[in-house]
Amino acid sequence: MAETKEMKGPELLKLNSRQLRGTIAEELAGDADHLSKDAAGLLKFHGSYQQDNRDERGGGGKSYMFMVRTRIPGGKVTAAQFLTHLDLCDEYGNETLRITTRQGFQLHGVPKTNLKAAVQGINQSLLDTFCACGDVERNVMCCPAPFRNNPVRDEMQAMADRIAEHLKPKTTAYHEIWLQDDEGEKIPLAEFKPVDEPIYGATYLPRKFKTGIALPEDNCIDLHTQDLGFLAVVENDAIAGYNVLVGGGMGVTPAKKTTFPAVAKPMAYVTPDQVVAVAEAIVKVQRDFGNREDRKHARMKYLIADWGLARFKAKVEEYFGAKLPAPHPTVVTDAEDHVGWHEQGDGKWFLGLNVENGRVKDEGDFRLKTALRTLLAKYPVETRLTALQGIIFCDVEEGWKEDFESILKSHGVKLADELSLVRRYSIACPALPTCGLSITESERVMPQAIDQIEVELAKYGLEGEKVAVHMTGCPNGCARPYTPDVGLVGKAKGKYTMYLGGNARGTRLAYIYKDMVPLEELGSTLSPALAYFAQDRQNGETFGDFCDRKGQGDVAAFAEGFETVAGA
Repeated sequence: MAETKEMKGPELLKLNSRQLRGTIAEELAGDADHLSKDAAGLLKFHGSYQQDNRDERGGGGKSYMFMVRTRIPGGKVTAAQFLTHLDLCDEYGNETLRITTRQGFQLHGVPKTNLKAAVQGINQSLLDTFCACGDVERNVMCCPAPFRNNPVRDEMQAMADRIAEHLKPKTTAYHEIWLQDDEGEKIPLAEFKPVDEPIYGATYLPRKFKTGIALPEDNCIDLHTQDLGFLAVVENDAIAGYNVLVGGGMGVTPAKKTTFPAVAKPMAYVTPDQVVAVAEAIVKVQRDFGNREDRKHARMKYLIADWGLARFKAKVEEYFGAKLPAPHPTVVTDAEDHVGWHEQGDGKWFLGLNVENGRVKDEGDFRLKTALRTLLAKYPVETRLTALQGIIFCDVEEGWKEDFESILKSHGVKLADELSLVRRYSIACPALPTCGLSITESERVMPQAIDQIEVELAKYGLEGEKVAVHMTGCPNGCARPYTPDVGLVGKAKGKYTMYLGGNARGTRLAYIYKDMVPLEELGSTLSPALAYFAQDRQNGETFGDFCDRKGQGDVAAFAEGFETVAGA
């Protein structure tokens, strides 16, 4: 284990927290409308963030509220669980439900007085919020598409469940604070009995940890942006093994020049029966050697950057107890959004529904929340949440399809043929008014940004191109903005850094194309690059691949000349 130094800040808080209890229970019972800084820090492990609604501040004081996140491995949600969350957002939150970029749910605008009831409601639906946030393994992502004609997808989903369950902390703090025992009695908090945490130890991880599972032809969960990724190697319609990718992460702190986004690198090949043990070994290496003195340099990507991949792999092999072979030649080749109708392979269909920026709401003629209530009450099918913040309705009978479409359209919900690919492949973080890190808008202005980009694509006959656009309100990268064709990262109020040269497959980092671009000029700023692409692309080349091949200097030079001609 790495040499330990005197602990401080979050590390000391975790150490003295009585396995994530702290003073949360006592403060929940108090009259204040918010929790103390320490309690709010520990609250993240329980799946909730204390936030301040900047739109509702009065007289300079903070307007406290809470976000509650449900942990859903692989995004698998029953109709009853979905309906429960729709009820909870109305009863305890701000009447909207959010689908996250990690296949989870979020309730927003929950006051402290409703917090415990909201968490209990989620648990009563047989889901939970435990460790949906915090310095632990978070929601394990997996391709949600329910193709039934071979067992590969089901095997991946089962593996996501196994990893999530194995890497879940053992502390009983969550149940003691939020839930009741089988007899309906509250478990006495005074009877704290520490349990062994064989994976996390006394201080859990230095920072958050994210894991995903994907297929080479369908990297819909952005495997390379994860701390730990498993890329399925399929032979004879079965999973022979997985390539293990390590060290992805999107967060950047502008004031700290040593921080950077990173894509995960292939480290080894493992058989399916080795996956969980290798995942545990990797988590333990990060636990023991990740940076605990500087949280801005604590993600596993920095440990790998400091050590090099060879040294990191050797340490993982030491913890695992055996050598691991080199990665298989298999690599990611494509990514799908699963929007529209698809045959499952068993005589039934699934319908993928785009939810713009993941916000489920009723607003004017757009009544998605009511449509979902109507649809799932009438057809209680399993649903899946996607990494592009959409919904998949599984196991739809042929005879139901027309009614499905009718219910959605009558509530102002657009289907696949009514949406451009650029809108379908766009995602955004919540940003203002509730995220404390946000510099500027994201979710609320993303539709406006896509409107602009759609106009420019049409101008050059590129309406049918798959162009992925991700937007965040700050550089922390929650919507994975550093790997798509176009990344928009909040830099100042109403202004963004524009990145080009990634791709929808999520396999490489983009480069900075233009800085401090005003919101209203996003489309016009992108326009010259799109014109260049339409003029000089190679056969089958995507926009991101084109920008990568040409490079920042070439694209910028064309844009400068293009602007000169256009302005002449």
